[in-house]
Amino acid sequence: MSVAKVIELSCESTHSFEDAIKQGIDKASKTVRNIKGAWVKEQQVVVEGNKVTAYRVDLKITFVLE
Repeated sequence: MSVAKVIELSCESTHSFEDAIKQGIDKASKTVRNIKGAWVKEQQVVVEGNKVTAYRVDLKITFVLE
């Protein structure tokens, strides 16, 4: 039997939503083992001077407990 846990992260990138997701998973994997999946809960952009300056995502990451 396996048991999974879900944590929620907020991530930001100046390049894209995809980059924000990748950075969030990369950072989480440094301290969390057995990551099995991620769900993008929400996406937002930061606008300054009528231009998008940052991409933000809220992620739910699922990992299996040892």
